[in-house]
Amino acid sequence: MPRILFGFQTKLLFAPLILSLAFGCADTLRETPMKQADNLLPPVAKKVPFEMNLHGVKRVDDYYWLRDDERKDPQILAHLEAENRYKTVQFAPYEALQKTLFDELIGRLDKDESSVPYKWHSHWYSSRYQLGFEYPVMIRSQGDSEIQLSQASSALSSESAQLGANVHSNEEVLLDVNVRASGHDFYGLGGVSISHDESKLAFGEDTLSRRMYKIYFKDIDSGSLLDDVLDGTDGGSVWANDNQHVFYIKKDPQTLLGNRVFRHRLGTEQSQDVLVYEEQDDSYYISLGKSLDETRIVLFHESTITSQVSVLDADKPLTQFEPLLPREEGHEYSVSKLGDEYYILTNWQAENFRLMKANEKQISDKSQWQEVIAAAADTRIEDILLLKDYLIVQTRTQGVSQIEVRPFNEQASYQLTFNDPAYVVGLDVNACQLSDKLRIYYSSPTTPESVYEYDLSQSMNRRLLKQEKVLGDFDSERYQAERLFITARDGAKVPVTLVYRKDLFAKDGTNPLYQYGYGAYGHTIEPDFDSSAISLLDRGLVYAIAHVRGGEMLGRPWYDSGRMLNKQHSFDDFVDVTKALIAQGYCDSKKVLAAGGSAGGLLMGGVINQAPELYFAVAAHVPFVDIVTTMLDETIPLTTNEYDEWGNPNEKTYFDYMLSYSPYDRMTRQAYPHLLVTTGLHDSQVQYFEPAKWVAKLRDYKTDDNKLLFHIDMEAGHGGKSGRYRRYQDTAQEYAFFLGLLGLG
Repeated sequence: MPRILFGFQTKLLFAPLILSLAFGCADTLRETPMKQADNLLPPVAKKVPFEMNLHGVKRVDDYYWLRDDERKDPQILAHLEAENRYKTVQFAPYEALQKTLFDELIGRLDKDESSVPYKWHSHWYSSRYQLGFEYPVMIRSQGDSEIQLSQASSALSSESAQLGANVHSNEEVLLDVNVRASGHDFYGLGGVSISHDESKLAFGEDTLSRRMYKIYFKDIDSGSLLDDVLDGTDGGSVWANDNQHVFYIKKDPQTLLGNRVFRHRLGTEQSQDVLVYEEQDDSYYISLGKSLDETRIVLFHESTITSQVSVLDADKPLTQFEPLLPREEGHEYSVSKLGDEYYILTNWQAENFRLMKANEKQISDKSQWQEVIAAAADTRIEDILLLKDYLIVQTRTQGVSQIEVRPFNEQASYQLTFNDPAYVVGLDVNACQLSDKLRIYYSSPTTPESVYEYDLSQSMNRRLLKQEKVLGDFDSERYQAERLFITARDGAKVPVTLVYRKDLFAKDGTNPLYQYGYGAYGHTIEPDFDSSAISLLDRGLVYAIAHVRGGEMLGRPWYDSGRMLNKQHSFDDFVDVTKALIAQGYCDSKKVLAAGGSAGGLLMGGVINQAPELYFAVAAHVPFVDIVTTMLDETIPLTTNEYDEWGNPNEKTYFDYMLSYSPYDRMTRQAYPHLLVTTGLHDSQVQYFEPAKWVAKLRDYKTDDNKLLFHIDMEAGHGGKSGRYRRYQDTAQEYAFFLGLLGLG
């Protein structure tokens, strides 16, 4: 799993065959007694020079001592607690504003939100939040489809522990996550899967926030947990069709790399589980899934630039995984199965991917593949869905996502059309391959997420199944979104998504600007709806997403031009977008805010080194800022997986290039913007000591009197706090920091 910081808004989704995302990370910091006078001055970390020599370059890290992989060193913990105390004192003027903002953010949430039920086998599955509770309840029911859809928005009204007795008469509770989370400061739900006969449930739990999960099993009819418990996993599980065997991935306890697939038989000890596959190349991630027709258990092998797919007959769990074709460096592909044919989405001779097909005997020989959809220079094929009579294709052209329906018995195809200037559309849960109905989700900066269902057998008849409720006085007509292309210094056209409140915006250089960026792993920051942003827009801010190189907004070439020896483009793009928005009158040059998390924190660290004068205040969440030292240490999680993203600094070419932009190494004695830095002590993706060292060094190097606040959540991991409401404490803190500095409380 790369250094992607999952947003604060997690989609409410429950699919028996789909792995769920963890719900985020932990609770608020413990209060520590303090002397007020001791916290008026920033903590100063001692210097203990640690020398590193490579490629003829000597680097001295004065703060390397802040690393403790066990997270138990009293001296280090005392320093982190001192940072928290200092932040608390310095944040005191903004506490009331933070509470106001928190109330605003959660006040917009539908108190009884539920997902749209979908049919799988003989039941309808959905998830539902209850008023006042942090986690969802997973439910299923039997009956007519119209009844299930009409009940999708209904509420539960009793105490969490009693939910099972108060649902609709035809519903049963599969898992009340509130009950499971009770007593834990942090709770992350991993994968949830249902056995083929729908009698058993498997689910993963992480209560430390290191993304190491235990898998539990439940008998649905009796409601009882089975004795089986699988420890040290990635949280996901896939059932064989015999309802007795489960496949799962075990993680290395130090590197947190999932590299071994085991087969477990219900009723036996984990020590008896059979190792069925071990990945020998540490640059690969592996994951498990199941084909939509449920005939194959699928093992995915992925590095940054190479992938492989292996399959196992789901009716024969005692057999072995077999690769569909040999692993070939630089070849990325995925497969979908319909009948006896595989459809292959591949970058073979197609930078932006094309779609091919072959039967199981032909698939290992690329010369026998048949082309279904040719590659296009300006269009990236991102995903496909195979229904019995239809091929559904999800693409992105010039940054705009699109969905096309291709009936197998017609030459014509049908494009789904939308009117917003910037939006995202994608495939929602489509769990039955025999269906004539297609579900999609749609969202834009001014349109809350909506789920539509198209009846493909009835002239593409469309109906809205659900639109996210935004409580309060939200009116989408008050807001305007724009889609711009900014010319970067090398001539590249950088896409930018803007949104603002119409009556508070004047294109005269007076509005504050909040600019967000990421730019790594080919991960696209979508131009979707964020109810939290309303708190900024309603105070006159312009909200901008700079879709810098390193993401994949403009296809695979856009990603490639922002990774490895092209990484500097990400920083240049972000800075050039800021300069252009100032020049075009979208914002006040003295009121520019910037934010990013994880690899986006690397982006923040780079731009404040290279162009600190442009930014009034910056928030860097769980920032990946000591890139050279981390990528030289194979014991740190993610290092070996990411050589094709950043480069391997053991090679001098990459060492020199990475050193040229590394925020920690390229810090200079200069004035920096106001800074809010956050981390979680148990972060599994960017270890806490990276931002801790960065802040310590910044305190020594900065020549200004601007604020530098460091918030360490002592229970949290990479994604922030857990729980539907608590996670908004982090957003409220960031917004209060920015708005307080601007005097817009």
